[in-house]
Amino acid sequence: MSLGKKIPTRDGFGDEIVALGKENKNILVVDADIGKSCKTGAFRKELPEQYLNVGIAEQNCAGVAAGLATCGKIPFVVTYAAFGSMRMCEMIRQEIAYPHLNVKIACSHGGVTPANDGASHQAIEDMGILRTIPNMTVIMPADYWSARKLVRAAAEYDGPVYLRFTRDAIPEIYGEDVEFEIGKAYQLRDGKDVAIVANGDTVRLAIEAAETLAAQGIEARVLDMHTVKPIDTDAVVAAVQDCQQIITVEDHNIINGLGSAVACVAAEMGKGRVWRLGIQDQFGQSAPYERLLEVNGVTVGNIVDVAHKLTKK
Repeated sequence: MSLGKKIPTRDGFGDEIVALGKENKNILVVDADIGKSCKTGAFRKELPEQYLNVGIAEQNCAGVAAGLATCGKIPFVVTYAAFGSMRMCEMIRQEIAYPHLNVKIACSHGGVTPANDGASHQAIEDMGILRTIPNMTVIMPADYWSARKLVRAAAEYDGPVYLRFTRDAIPEIYGEDVEFEIGKAYQLRDGKDVAIVANGDTVRLAIEAAETLAAQGIEARVLDMHTVKPIDTDAVVAAVQDCQQIITVEDHNIINGLGSAVACVAAEMGKGRVWRLGIQDQFGQSAPYERLLEVNGVTVGNIVDVAHKLTKK
């Protein structure tokens, strides 16, 4: 399949939150003073009465959003992924997830896409941390259109949701008419030799790797596992049963991220093999985005090499 123009998934959030806010006056943005980076500028301009900027005080964002949710509002807390997960973690647990409040945490700058901003702004632990909190749903869209559709799905979903977006531009994969369901993987390609399970900005790499493998006689199934929690157990079980060999690809620490979630399902089945590609349990550094992926082996070439190793075995 051909990939489209490159757009950051944070742009998809910015466009969809405006549309949602116009449709439903209960949808609010609670901003941590970084609206320019997180694409809430249009929302602030067009819907000022539904916009709150609490300043650079992420923990306060969580508390304010929790209070609004108790009044029937649907607040979206907006900040960077590093701060919206780790700095807010206790408040998310105690004030949002424990009482199961309808708060959405929408975070840009996920993974190593902050690139030259360095390790302090590169969130490589966020989804792993938040997926351990009960009542929390964790989502990472793969492109602009899936971001729009999953933001809308999150707004319609009753309960806490963490949404992770990219700062850097990534290619369009889907069209405007595609539909997504929270907790259900989207199969982009079928195959029985190996399954490649990816999410977010690595889905494009999985697609390119599958096309390379097909030319080499290896048919790879490709799953966009946009929802890390709840993981689509049925899709993983089917991949293990049909393919035996699974490669997970993520812009996140391989510990407790997508790879770990998939491996847990396979382990409980007692069959199959899971090879995790992602950030190799190390902090990022200031470097171009693609270079940081390369340093961690998150490349089309490495996915292809691993597929050959697994299918030979």
